[in-house]
Order: sequence, then structure tokens, then C-alpha cells
Amino acid sequence: MALPDDFLPLDAIPEPLVAPLRHTWERLGASLAQADNLASMQDQEGPGEAWSALSARRREELARVLAVSDFVAETLIRHPDWLVHLDAAGELETAPTPEALRETLAERLEATEDEAAMQAAIRRFRRARMLGIVWRDLTRPPGIDMWATAAAVTQLAETSLELALGWLESHFAPRWGRPAPRADGSEQRLVVLGMGKLGAGELNLSSDIDLIFAFPEKGETEGGRKSLEHQEYFTKLGQKLIAALDAVTADGFAFRVDMRLRPLGDGGPLVGSFASLAGYYQDQGREWERYALLKARPVAGDLGAGAELLASLRPFVYRKYLDFGAIESLRELKAMINREVRRRGMQGNIKLGPGGIREVEFVVQAFQLIRGGRDTELQVTSLKTALERLPALGLLPEEVVDELTPDYVFLRDIEHILQALEDRQTQSLPAEEVDRERVALALDMEDWPAVMARLDEVRARVRRHFDAVIAEPEEEAEEAAASAEAGEVDLEEWRALWRDEIPEEEAESRLEEAGFDDAAASRRRLRALRHSRQVQAMQRIGFERLEALMPLLLDAAAASEAPDTALERVLPLVEAVLRRTAYLALLRENPDALEHLMRLCSASPWIAEQLARHPILLDELLTPETLYTPADKARLADELRQALGRIPEDDEEAQLEALRVFKHAQVLHVAASDIAGTRHLMKVSDYLTYIAEVILETVLVMAWKHLTRKHGVPERRDGGRCGQAPEFLIIGYGKLGGIELGYGSDLDLVFLHDGAGQGSTDGARPIDNAVFFTRLGQRIIHLLTAVTPAGSLYEVDMRLRPSGNAGLLVSSLDAFADYQRREAWTWEHQALVRARVVAGHEPLAERFAAVRREILGRQRDLGALRDEVVAMRHKMRDHLAGNGGGDDFDLKHDPGGMVDIEFLCQFAVLSMGHETPELLTYSDNMRILETLEASGRLPADDCRRLREAYLACRTAAHRASLTRQPARGRNADFRAHRQAVIDVWQRLLEPSGH
Repeated sequence: MALPDDFLPLDAIPEPLVAPLRHTWERLGASLAQADNLASMQDQEGPGEAWSALSARRREELARVLAVSDFVAETLIRHPDWLVHLDAAGELETAPTPEALRETLAERLEATEDEAAMQAAIRRFRRARMLGIVWRDLTRPPGIDMWATAAAVTQLAETSLELALGWLESHFAPRWGRPAPRADGSEQRLVVLGMGKLGAGELNLSSDIDLIFAFPEKGETEGGRKSLEHQEYFTKLGQKLIAALDAVTADGFAFRVDMRLRPLGDGGPLVGSFASLAGYYQDQGREWERYALLKARPVAGDLGAGAELLASLRPFVYRKYLDFGAIESLRELKAMINREVRRRGMQGNIKLGPGGIREVEFVVQAFQLIRGGRDTELQVTSLKTALERLPALGLLPEEVVDELTPDYVFLRDIEHILQALEDRQTQSLPAEEVDRERVALALDMEDWPAVMARLDEVRARVRRHFDAVIAEPEEEAEEAAASAEAGEVDLEEWRALWRDEIPEEEAESRLEEAGFDDAAASRRRLRALRHSRQVQAMQRIGFERLEALMPLLLDAAAASEAPDTALERVLPLVEAVLRRTAYLALLRENPDALEHLMRLCSASPWIAEQLARHPILLDELLTPETLYTPADKARLADELRQALGRIPEDDEEAQLEALRVFKHAQVLHVAASDIAGTRHLMKVSDYLTYIAEVILETVLVMAWKHLTRKHGVPERRDGGRCGQAPEFLIIGYGKLGGIELGYGSDLDLVFLHDGAGQGSTDGARPIDNAVFFTRLGQRIIHLLTAVTPAGSLYEVDMRLRPSGNAGLLVSSLDAFADYQRREAWTWEHQALVRARVVAGHEPLAERFAAVRREILGRQRDLGALRDEVVAMRHKMRDHLAGNGGGDDFDLKHDPGGMVDIEFLCQFAVLSMGHETPELLTYSDNMRILETLEASGRLPADDCRRLREAYLACRTAAHRASLTRQPARGRNADFRAHRQAVIDVWQRLLEPSGH
């Protein structure tokens, strides 16, 4: 039946598009009439009747879509009945489910008997689905946006790949057979990896699909007329799969297939075994291939094996350290693209041109490459997902993502419209006036100038954010140098000096001008590094990174407060990372980090040594807001939980490494805040203690899980069973117990449990409770002391347990209490003053606290107590104190030092605790002294002077630790403090002068 001339409402169609639309409508009307005539000859109803019943809204949409898309027009002219079918199936409103897509295509392929028929079925299926996708993209029903369009095209490609592959496998099985099973007996199939936007799940409307083919293991096919080597079989199958989608037939093509991302590109084998791919990427993999593999995802064939392959390649793609070298590769890639854009006059290309789609992708993928090894949340193929995760990781401000996201969507929307015009892969802005009008209509914008105004605004924003991430650091440094005062050495001069291109006298003169006191020594150090065997043996890329960094490093050293010291201390770090040159790139890419490095190394050789020993800590210099602000205990626990949560539970090696990196990084934060003067001494020790506590809590849980998985949980003393949480205590003694940890402190620990003496565990491999808890203690010590590439966590001292080294490694709480009541020496009760629970079971911790109060609160013979405390102190002095002569003294062990104050506090608790129970509350000296003052047990002036002396000694000891000096103080500076301590000592502990 003929449709009326006014069938299409033209009110919303811009005037320049009305005439072309009328012409299209005439052709479509003729096609409908022909289809109706053919149907009537077969006594069937033609599509015209159904078209006439289309709703007013659907007609408005039809006018809009036909006005914009020649692809839709040509499709409907060839297949006028498709519109009705899609409308009836709801496909003009929502995308079919993956299951529905598979069922539809499978049904069509089942009826095909040869490759030509299979290819025709796939092409018709693809064209019909694309009709629905383009329709939805141009009409935007609820829930449809650019991302939904991209997902729908991706799902269409994956369905076509999977079903075409399955058809080919079955079709050629009688001739070629099937691959032999893998060594583990599982079936072996082709693995199809989707790359680029296919891997990301974000294909554009007329996209190529980038693929890599692989197979798990070599062997020969079985069950066919002729046995084939797997390499030959999978190559033939891959060639057939490409043709199934890519070959141009009378029905067109389904998807253009690009295989150039495979190893060695067009010159390499079409298909590779897992072993050959792993070997290639390990030995020959290039930076751009890491970039390409960011988006790799199994899309057809054996998806499980594909995931296994990608897991094996993950270390190639994502470095364990922050990989700023990736930015250089992206710059080179972008420069190459820019040259091509200029050469081919493609400035109007919205993908490759300035501020285009590719620049947004580079920004996101730069962070993925740099940080993905550490921040595993970024190990995703989707740009959308990765972009959304950047703010939470502190990598891009929320407001930047809030700009980039809609800007990227706008660019991709234009890309889709350009491709919807003719189903052609293009990103170039149209030159024809009518096509420009089509783009404006599809975007619901007034006209082409309005489109370009918005596009210019978007591209300027994108380019600004791109430059902020990808810009060359030298550009910023040169700009700063240009505005600096005259007379300063610029980067080119530093470069010449580093390259040893300047005569000795001139070089030293320049160093002196820049603030170096011993220019000759600094120059000698630089020459020694440049001509060292390590530098001479560097590979090209590493040497280029060193060459790029050194001028910036010399500039930063000159800007520091002590240039000679900064250079002397930072050069060993440079030497340490010559074989791990990503760290050279990190410093080159982050001038602020270089500045922080110089500041910290100038102030502390200890920090310089830590950084040289553990270069991964350089990552911490990138975030000054946390570098100088140590985390409180809750945040520490959360950060450690997140770090370990990214690692599989069964990968103990990686967990141990993460624990050590965490510890070193957090201690660096404390030291940096200490040097910057933003933390009081007491807070420094608090934070160092928090770090140890959080690590001990984590290690206890790890050890408990390890043992209970094997052996089940132990039996409690009351006959019940322990829960999944560790029912165990780690008691901290000494500096840990007293909340006075320093930078290199050991951990004095005692382990306690409450298990049944004769009980056993309830797992598949039960063991006695005593064995379980002993192994638990051994496991904890192993986790703390095992050495990994990042060193060890802590040295552990267990000598304060009952009976010392001769005693059991782990005791029950009852046995511990009995020992303290009956056998412990006075010095062990002194040690108990500084004991507290640092990790473990809360109810058990309360019982330990009760035992501690009971033991410390006992009434003692004052004379005997005094004699034993003094005798122990004299014994310690004989072994540990200095000679007492000269201008300085040992801050810890000499008379009037820290140990005297500790002994005074311990004596006070043991002698007065039964009358003043509040003294039994605290384990740290400062609060014990405050309690002695508040309770009136010691004069307020004595308590104040002891606190001041203790703080002064500890502050000096901290400083000595950071500056790698002995823990000694000048007598002249500490005379008053020492005398105050000696005065109180003599009144309390040696009243008769003995």
C-alpha cells in the first residue's frame, strides 16, 4: 500500500536536509511498494501495512534517523520489513540481551552448510543489529547513551566472533580434527584476545576489531582425515575466522579485522602458543605493546585460557613500581601521531587531532601504565571504569574527571554520528554542508557554528588536561629558569657540566656560583659517576633517562639548603637505580619529587640510605600532602588492608613484599614530618608505634589463617572452640610497650594463648594445641623477620618471655601468670611495667591486663626492692655505659640518662603501685611521671624536671638516628637535665649513698 506524502513529519528537520530526505523517502516508498507487490503475489501481507500503523513518535524518529544516516536509509530500502521486525521485538528501544543475540545468530548459522552461506548469515545479522544500534543512538530512548551504544557494538562483535569460531570448528572437524587436550586433560581451543576498544568493551559504530590469536599448548590434532600440528591448525582456523567477518561479499562485511598488534605485526605468525607469546613479550616486548595490552581481553574461544594467558603477561604490562618511563613512550607515540596529523592535514580529525579522543585515552592510560602495578584497581580494560577510579586514588582531581568524562562522551558522540552517516570508519569532520547539518541535527544543536564552538571548547579543555599529564618536565623547568634571576646556572649549562664538556676550572666556577662550597669534590663525584662502569654499561633507553635527569637533579641540588651534602647523599641513590631506570624517569617527570628528595637527603643521611636501599620509596615523594603527614592508626590499618586486598591470599611472597614496602613508606612519612618539624617527638614515637601495631595485627591474622586452613582451630581452656579471629596475644615490651619506638628499634615480644593444655585442633590435619601455638609464634616471627627484596620488617627479641631463651616460645596466660607470681626476678617485673597488649584477642587482653595489675600492685619489701633495682642498674652501667670522660655522654646508658629515668619510673610503680593503683594503668614513662605528679607521690618539680630531661635525651637520640650519629649528647647542653635525674635517683634509690 502507498504511504501518504505527509507520513514523515518534517517540522523538526532543518531546511537544508528536507530535500535530501524527500528523495530518500521516494526511494524507500518504491521499495515498500515492491515488497508489498511481491508479498501479495504470495498471498502474504507486505510491510507497508505495518509501516502505516507506526506511531506518531516512531514516525518522528524515522524522519530524524533517515535525515542523518544514509546507512539506515540504504538498509531499509534493501530490507523494508526489518523496521517492523525491530519495532515488534523492542530493538528500537533497548539492545537485545547477549543471550538473545547468541540464540538468534546460532539459529541462522544452524541452517547454513558452507562458508558462503555462513558469511551471508553473519553479515545480514550484523546489519540488522546495526540498524537497531544506530536508531537508538540517534533517537536516545531512556537508558541509551554513548556508552550503551559502544557496549552494544562490542557485544555484537563478540557474538559474531564466538559463533563464527564455533561454526568453523565444527565444520572443519571432519577434515582437520580437533586439537589434542592440554597436559591437564582440558579441552584446547583457539584463544581470541580483543584489543583496543573491543577489549575495552567500548567499540565505536563502525570500528575495526583488533585481535590477537593464541593457543595454549603445542601438539597435533586428533580425529580428522589428516593430523595437523597445532600451529598449522590454529593458523588455518584463524584465517577462516578473519574471512568469516572481514571478507567483502555481496552482503558487504561484518567487521574489519586488524591483526597488526600481534607479536612482530604483519611479519609475525598469525597465531602463537602461550609459551611463544610469553617468551616474546619478555625478551622483545616494546613499550607500545604494553600500551596495547592494557585493553586486552578474551572475547571468543577459550575465555578461561585467555584469562590465564593475560595473567601471565601482567608483569610485562604492569610494573611493580611506579613506571614513569611509560610517559616517555606515550610522548613518542603522540609525537608520531602529531607528525602524521600534520603530514596528512588531519587537524579536523576528532580522534587524532589536538584535544581529540586519543588524548583523553592517553591521559587515562598513562596513569594505568604508571600506577597500575601498585594500584591494581586500574588494571581494567574499560576507559570509563579507569577514569572513574582516578579521583579515589588521588591521581586526578574529581573536577578534572568531571570535565574529561562529558568531553570524551561529546567527542565519541560526534564520532558515532560521523560513522552513522555511511557505516564508514571515519573521525574527520565533514566538509559538505549537508553532512554538517546532519551532525548538528543528531547532536540537537542549532547549527554547525554552534557545534564547532562547543567542539573547540571541549578540545581546548582536553588539550589542557593532556598537557598537564604528558608535558615534558624540561619545558616547565626552562620556563621557571627563564623567569629566574640572572647569574643562575640554566639547564643547558648543567647538562654540559654533567657531560664533562666544560674545562675543570670553569665547571668548578659554575658549581661555586650555584652555591656549592666544595666545588672540586662535587665535580669529582659527578665525573666518577659518569665514567663509572655501571653508567658505561647502561642500555640506550636507561642512559637517555639518566642524561635527561641529571641536569634537573643538579639544578635541584643547587636549590637546596646544602648543595654539597644533597649531591653527595643523592648520588648513591642514582647509582642504586641505574639498572631500574623507571626511577630515573620518575624523578625526571616529577620536579617537585626531586625537590623533596634533596630536602630530605640534605637533612638526613638515614633517609638517603633508606631511599637508596629501597628505591620503591621514591613513590612516596609524589604526594607531599601525605609525605609530611603520617597516617593515624585507623588510616594505617585501612591503607594496609587495601594494599594487601589487591594481592591473592595465597601469594605469600607478594604479601610479604607489600608489608615491607608499606612499613618503609610509613616510616619515611614519619621521618619526613620529623625533619620538617611538623611533629612533636612524642608524636613521632606514637606514629612509629602505630605502624608496628598495625603490622603486628595483620601478621597475626595472616599467621592464624595460614595455620587454621591446614589444621583447623584449637580448643579453648573452657572446652569450646576458638573462632576465626585469632585467640592469641602479642605483648609488646620495652620501647614498643612503652610507646617509644625509634627509627631502628627492635620489637621485644611475648606470645600468650588461652588454649586447653591437652586439647587439639579440629581440622583435616589436627595437631596438639601446644604444637599449634608454637607454630603460630614461629610463623609470626618468620613473617616479621623474613628478608624480601624490600628487606625485613623488624628484628624480633623474645628474651623477655618466661625463663628467657630457655623457656617455651609461646606460653598460656595461666602459665605466664604463675611464672610471674612464683619465679620471675625483680628485673622481669620491672620489664612488665613497660608491657602491654599490642595485638590480639580483646577478652584475653583484658585478662592479661588484670594479671599485670596484680603482679605490679603487690606490696614489696622496699629495702630489698631498692637493692635489686640498684644492683641491676649498676650491672647495666658496667656493660653498656660510656667511659664518662670527655665533653659528651651516652644519652641512654650514662648516669643521668634515659635508662636512669626508666628505672626510676619502674621502681616507683613497683614500690607504690599497691597504694596508688592508678600507677598500674600506663606502660609509658611520660604518663607514669604525670601520674606520680597528679597523685602527689613525687614532688611536681621533680616530675617536671624528669619529663624535660627524658624528652631532651630522646629528642637528641632521634636526631642522632636520623643523622647517622652516635646517641651521645654534649655535657654542657645536658648538665642541668642530668643533675636533675641524679638528684632524684639519689633521694629515691640511694639515700644512703651506696
